[in-house]
Order: sequence, then structure tokens, then C-alpha cells
Amino acid sequence: MDLELNGKTAIVTGASKGIGKAIAEVLAEEGCSLHLVSRTEADLNAVRDDLNDRFGAQATVHALDLSQEADIAKLVAAAGDCDILVNNAGAIPAGDLSRLDNETIKNAWDLKVFGFVGLIREIYPRMCERGDGAIVNVIGMAGERPRAGYIAGSMGNAALMQLTRALGAESLDHGVRVVGINPGPIETERLVSQAKINADMQFGDESRWRETHKALPGGRPGKPEEMGWLAAYLASPKAMWVSGTVIMADGGQHSRSARG
Repeated sequence: MDLELNGKTAIVTGASKGIGKAIAEVLAEEGCSLHLVSRTEADLNAVRDDLNDRFGAQATVHALDLSQEADIAKLVAAAGDCDILVNNAGAIPAGDLSRLDNETIKNAWDLKVFGFVGLIREIYPRMCERGDGAIVNVIGMAGERPRAGYIAGSMGNAALMQLTRALGAESLDHGVRVVGINPGPIETERLVSQAKINADMQFGDESRWRETHKALPGGRPGKPEEMGWLAAYLASPKAMWVSGTVIMADGGQHSRSARG
């Protein structure tokens, strides 16, 4: 399927690895010019070079910390007239309220929550003025299924879900769509690393890490490219009637509690 993205310009944050990298790959394959953002320049350069080699993609690297307002301003000055914004940067640490002090929570939210908000605040009005654009927020399933052991992520993700729904409810009146994705467990480097530790503790053999995921839907975590395909579709004109909603992309895990 041609997603009608050829010639579009997209910002992808958190693009140096995992889900962000996978989204950048699909958008590059679809013909988008890319602005790749993360805090690690060497990793971004590797992604840029790979996309250029495989797809001939025009990709610009921005090694920035989006928890800082000055760095948000730098990105907007360079790429603020984009057609697509994919907010994906940030990881909120696990822990319950007894383990996380206010400073730890604030620092995590500065990137994952206020980084999203800051970019949207700057780029959304430009899209509205132009009468076209799509914003895809990659959030996380804890906003839908909150856990006390992931309290900061549960609260932060819930806030981003409501931002997506509230803004996306009126954005189409201006020709702009705002949508969200809540990934379940995804087979990123971080997840595999933790699974190997769990397998070593459980079986004494880290190579059996896939066995630690048997309880997940289909007996496996999701794949980064599955999130990439979904994000590209939602950003495309093919999804023109989709706005103000958050897609649960977790293999149905969020609904399993309803089983008898």
C-alpha cells in the first residue's frame, strides 16, 4: 500500500534506537525526509547513514535534550514546519512512591511529558495555520493500565493520553490530526537485556530469555517494526478520519483482565 507519504517531512524523537528507530525506518522507506532527534549523536549518525544506504533517505541529525526548552527551540527553528511529528523520546523509571522522590519524577517528566508538550505547543499552531499535519504520540500502556510499581509512568502516560484525546478532538477542524499509540512490551534492546537477566535468574541460562515472555499474548513481545508500521499508517492520509484516539498496540494484553 502506498501511504502517500513520499515527499513529506517528519520529526522523529527518540530516533536512535528501539521504536523510534523503527518508525524512522518505515517513514524513510515511504519516502519521507527525516529530522532524527535524540541525545546521542553517534547513534543518530549510525541511523542516518543506514537509512541513506538502504532508502536514499534525506535525514538530518539533531543531538538534543528535549527536556530543555532551549533545545526544543533549536529543533523547532530547524524543523518546525514539518508535516509529521512523532513524539517518542523518554523513558520513565519504574518504582512505587516509596522509591521515587519528587526530583526523580520531575526529571523523568521533563523529557517524556513536557518534552512532548513543548514540541506540540510549538509545532501544532504551525500545522493549523497551514491546514495540514499529523502528530503521533508514542506513549505507553501504563496510562491505560496503571500500576503502583510504575507510578510515575502511569501518571505521566495518562496525562499524555488525555492531551492526545483533548487536542485531537478539535484538531481536525484545522486540518490536523493528533493520535497516540500505547505499545505493550516491545522487543527492544532494553527489554531483551532485562529478559536475559530474568532468564539467568530463573533458568541459569540467559539464552532462554524468550521463555520469560510465554505469558504475553502470542507468547512473545511485540516487534519494533510493528510499531513502525502502525505509526506510519496513523501519520498518513490513509488514516485521515483517525484523530483524538489512542491505539492500544499490545496484542490485547490490556483486555485480558476481562477474561473469565
